[in-house]
Amino acid sequence: MRLVFFHPEIPPNTGNAIRLSAVTGCELHLIEPLGFTLEDSKLRRAGLDYHDLARMTVHPNLEAAWETMQPERVFAFTSKGSVNYTDITYQDGDVLLFGPESVGLPDDVLDSDRVTAKVKIPMLPGRRSLNLANSASIALYEAWRQNGFEGAPL
Repeated sequence: MRLVFFHPEIPPNTGNAIRLSAVTGCELHLIEPLGFTLEDSKLRRAGLDYHDLARMTVHPNLEAAWETMQPERVFAFTSKGSVNYTDITYQDGDVLLFGPESVGLPDDVLDSDRVTAKVKIPMLPGRRSLNLANSASIALYEAWRQNGFEGAPL
């Protein structure tokens, strides 16, 4: 699986995603601009000593990321989603795309031909959003579970 954070803003969320990448074996792709530097102490602290174990790539823009990854399916996670994250049958190579913490994915990304489906994680009414790292963890673990936790001893 591949996680993509489009314009992430909060260092600890990306640090947690680095740990998530390291412990699951997924790829983490960050799309610039980032709201921090990769040397940020909060990012390093949240990622602990997992930075060297994670597969992370930083791309200058989303088109460069698509060119590098050549994804067949892209699932854009958004509060505007129409498909529940558990209703998807995930496949190896799928992209799980998440937007910036403050505003989520912009409409031009959500409406792109690259997006296979706009996906939601259920929440109680009146709540704005889940934490980015938590959302990515929920989605990634569901995808990994469906694929038999490939690579992990069970």
